[in-house]
Amino acid sequence: MDLKAGWILVTGADGFIGSHLTEELVRMGCKVRAFVMYNSFNSWGWLDALPPEMLDKLEVIAGDIRDPHLVEQAMRDCLAVIHLAALVAIPYSYHSPNSYIDTNVKGTLNILQAARKLRVAKVVHTSTSEVYGTARFVPISEDHPLQPQSPYSASKIGADQMALAFNHSFDLPVAIIRPFNTYGPRQSARAVIPTIITQIASGQRLVKLGAVSPTRDFNYVMDTVKGFIAVAASDAAVGEVINIGSNHEISIGDLALSIARLMSVSVEIHSEAERLRPPNSEVERLRADHSRARRLLGWEPQYAGEEGLARGLQATIDWYTKKANLSHYKAGVYNI
Repeated sequence: MDLKAGWILVTGADGFIGSHLTEELVRMGCKVRAFVMYNSFNSWGWLDALPPEMLDKLEVIAGDIRDPHLVEQAMRDCLAVIHLAALVAIPYSYHSPNSYIDTNVKGTLNILQAARKLRVAKVVHTSTSEVYGTARFVPISEDHPLQPQSPYSASKIGADQMALAFNHSFDLPVAIIRPFNTYGPRQSARAVIPTIITQIASGQRLVKLGAVSPTRDFNYVMDTVKGFIAVAASDAAVGEVINIGSNHEISIGDLALSIARLMSVSVEIHSEAERLRPPNSEVERLRADHSRARRLLGWEPQYAGEEGLARGLQATIDWYTKKANLSHYKAGVYNI
């Protein structure tokens, strides 16, 4: 599919990955319609950080993914939709699971219903590595069992299955991208890498975390963005679930020490009870098999392995340690 042949709707364009994806699509010369969460401040989230000349090339629609009528309106005349809008904070899903069903499952249903009605040529639905739960084998392929170990992951499994159901039932051209842990500039402090960096950058040397033994497969945001674009452009991706990950894992504790070394400080790590997931909810190990992405899309991570992770972390540290960027974060407050 030629992504420059028509409008591309990006939902969740105001968020971390969504803003980077929107920015890259505009750079490519695509016509992008950005769906952002309505708020009374008229904030477009991280899109507000883009240069004015780039914002001038965007069509921005503020609304709520839970509103089926506005979703359909936003999707009119679109060639494709890349659906990222979701509630993603795992700890908050323990507090408010109902909102995760409304946003992640019903919001996705709104996207699928509108895309079917309007005969959109491609729907890219965003999944998450959390749907796999603790790895039963590594690297984790797309055939790994799905294990809902949190209300968040359960809601994403529901959304994924609804997307696949529309592909099977109505021949809707749906592709599912399943990113592993993405990091980089603009990420919320609910995620572990910004949590570590902002605490150190604000002068703290006792770094407060949750569990430090679980491992994760971390992916720099531009690798993830390139994965989204490859899935959107590829006809071979239709009907498929595709992992986007580095096939490299590191424990949270070792990650924190690596970041501290890159920031030239010594730190002590403290696991706080309030930051721990319920015992049966913690995902202990994630590591991606990205062979399907390589085979179908020709996608390869550019920030893989220890060296790639170090480069990505350094770029991320450089962004967060700029005073203007660090000011967006409350390093002393636990962000669920």
